[in-house]
Amino acid sequence: MALDASRVIHGSYGQVFINGVWQTHINHLEAKVAMQKKELNLSGDDWVRHKKGPKKGSGTMSGFKVTSAMLQQGFDKFEIVSKLADPEAYGFERIRLKNVMADELQLANWTAGEEVTEEVAFTFEGYELLDPIVEG
Repeated sequence: MALDASRVIHGSYGQVFINGVWQTHINHLEAKVAMQKKELNLSGDDWVRHKKGPKKGSGTMSGFKVTSAMLQQGFDKFEIVSKLADPEAYGFERIRLKNVMADELQLANWTAGEEVTEEVAFTFEGYELLDPIVEG
Protein backbone atom coordinates (compact mmCIF):
# COMPACT_ATOMS: atom_id res chain seq x y z
CA MET A 1 0.00 0.00 0.00
CA ALA A 2 1.33 3.46 -0.90
CA LEU A 3 1.91 6.12 1.70
CA ASP A 4 -1.01 8.50 2.17
CA ALA A 5 0.88 11.81 2.04
CA SER A 6 -1.84 13.59 4.02
CA ARG A 7 -0.92 11.43 7.05
CA VAL A 8 2.66 12.73 7.19
CA ILE A 9 2.93 15.04 10.18
CA HIS A 10 3.67 18.68 9.40
CA GLY A 11 5.87 20.54 11.90
CA SER A 12 3.77 23.71 11.65
CA TYR A 13 1.37 22.12 14.12
CA GLY A 14 4.04 21.61 16.79
CA GLN A 15 3.57 23.20 20.19
CA VAL A 16 5.88 23.55 23.21
CA PHE A 17 4.56 23.79 26.75
CA ILE A 18 6.90 24.76 29.60
CA ASN A 19 5.46 23.90 33.01
CA GLY A 20 2.03 23.73 31.35
CA VAL A 21 2.21 27.12 29.60
CA TRP A 22 2.06 27.19 25.78
CA GLN A 23 5.16 28.93 24.38
CA THR A 24 3.70 30.56 21.26
CA HIS A 25 7.04 32.12 20.28
CA ILE A 26 8.91 28.78 19.99
CA ASN A 27 9.18 27.49 16.41
CA HIS A 28 11.75 24.69 16.80
CA LEU A 29 12.22 21.87 19.28
CA GLU A 30 14.59 18.94 19.13
CA ALA A 31 15.00 16.37 21.90
CA LYS A 32 16.88 13.09 21.77
CA VAL A 33 18.17 10.36 24.05
CA ALA A 34 21.59 8.79 23.66
CA MET A 35 22.52 5.58 25.39
CA GLN A 36 26.07 4.88 26.43
CA LYS A 37 27.20 1.39 25.54
CA LYS A 38 29.91 -0.52 27.35
CA GLU A 39 32.11 -2.54 25.03
CA LEU A 40 32.78 -6.11 26.08
CA ASN A 41 35.63 -8.11 24.59
CA LEU A 42 34.99 -11.78 25.23
CA SER A 43 37.42 -14.64 24.76
CA GLY A 44 36.60 -16.91 21.86
CA ASP A 45 34.40 -14.25 20.23
CA ASP A 46 35.61 -12.11 17.35
CA TRP A 47 32.78 -9.60 17.82
CA VAL A 48 32.82 -6.73 20.30
CA ARG A 49 29.65 -7.09 22.36
CA HIS A 50 27.75 -4.20 23.91
CA LYS A 51 26.02 -3.79 27.24
CA LYS A 52 23.50 -1.04 27.76
CA GLY A 53 24.70 1.81 29.97
CA PRO A 54 23.18 5.04 31.25
CA LYS A 55 21.11 7.34 29.02
CA LYS A 56 21.51 11.07 28.41
CA GLY A 57 18.72 13.32 27.20
CA SER A 58 19.57 16.53 25.38
CA GLY A 59 17.88 19.00 23.13
CA THR A 60 17.45 22.50 21.79
CA MET A 61 14.49 24.81 21.47
CA SER A 62 14.47 28.12 19.66
CA GLY A 63 12.16 30.87 18.56
CA PHE A 64 11.61 34.58 18.91
CA LYS A 65 12.51 36.48 22.07
CA VAL A 66 9.42 38.14 23.52
CA THR A 67 10.07 38.05 27.28
CA SER A 68 12.89 37.46 29.74
CA ALA A 69 11.26 34.25 30.97
CA MET A 70 14.21 31.97 30.16
CA LEU A 71 16.64 34.32 31.91
CA GLN A 72 14.36 34.38 34.94
CA GLN A 73 14.07 30.56 34.83
CA GLY A 74 17.85 30.41 35.13
CA PHE A 75 19.20 26.94 35.76
CA ASP A 76 16.20 25.74 37.78
CA LYS A 77 14.61 22.53 36.52
CA PHE A 78 11.37 22.63 34.54
CA GLU A 79 9.18 20.39 32.38
CA ILE A 80 8.62 20.50 28.62
CA VAL A 81 5.70 18.89 26.80
CA SER A 82 6.08 18.60 23.03
CA LYS A 83 2.84 18.27 21.08
CA LEU A 84 2.37 17.43 17.40
CA ALA A 85 -1.25 17.61 16.29
CA ASP A 86 -1.56 17.83 12.50
CA PRO A 87 -5.34 17.61 11.82
CA GLU A 88 -4.80 15.30 8.82
CA ALA A 89 -2.59 12.86 10.74
CA TYR A 90 -3.73 9.67 12.47
CA GLY A 91 -3.82 11.46 15.79
CA PHE A 92 -1.54 13.55 17.92
CA GLU A 93 1.59 12.90 19.92
CA ARG A 94 2.64 14.39 23.23
CA ILE A 95 5.99 13.72 24.88
CA ARG A 96 6.88 14.96 28.35
CA LEU A 97 10.53 15.74 29.07
CA LYS A 98 11.31 15.48 32.78
CA ASN A 99 13.77 17.47 34.90
CA VAL A 100 14.83 19.80 32.08
CA MET A 101 17.70 22.17 32.78
CA ALA A 102 19.20 24.83 30.51
CA ASP A 103 22.85 24.27 29.54
CA GLU A 104 23.56 27.97 29.20
CA LEU A 105 21.64 31.24 29.23
CA GLN A 106 21.63 33.56 26.21
CA LEU A 107 22.01 37.03 27.72
CA ALA A 108 22.15 38.99 24.47
CA ASN A 109 22.15 38.15 20.76
CA TRP A 110 20.72 40.83 18.50
CA THR A 111 21.38 42.66 15.25
CA ALA A 112 19.87 46.01 14.26
CA GLY A 113 17.00 45.63 11.80
CA GLU A 114 16.38 41.93 12.58
CA GLU A 115 14.02 40.04 14.85
CA VAL A 116 15.70 38.78 17.99
CA THR A 117 15.80 35.00 18.24
CA GLU A 118 16.56 32.92 21.29
CA GLU A 119 18.01 29.42 21.43
CA VAL A 120 18.21 27.26 24.54
CA ALA A 121 20.22 24.04 24.68
CA PHE A 122 19.14 21.75 27.50
CA THR A 123 19.48 18.36 29.10
CA PHE A 124 16.70 16.28 30.63
CA GLU A 125 16.40 13.27 32.88
CA GLY A 126 13.67 11.04 31.54
CA TYR A 127 10.71 11.25 29.22
CA GLU A 128 7.21 9.88 28.92
CA LEU A 129 5.25 9.26 25.72
CA LEU A 130 1.86 10.59 26.81
CA ASP A 131 -0.05 10.16 23.56
CA PRO A 132 1.41 7.93 20.83
CA ILE A 133 0.29 8.20 17.20
CA VAL A 134 -1.00 4.91 15.88
CA GLU A 135 -2.14 4.11 12.38
CA GLY A 136 -5.79 3.58 12.23
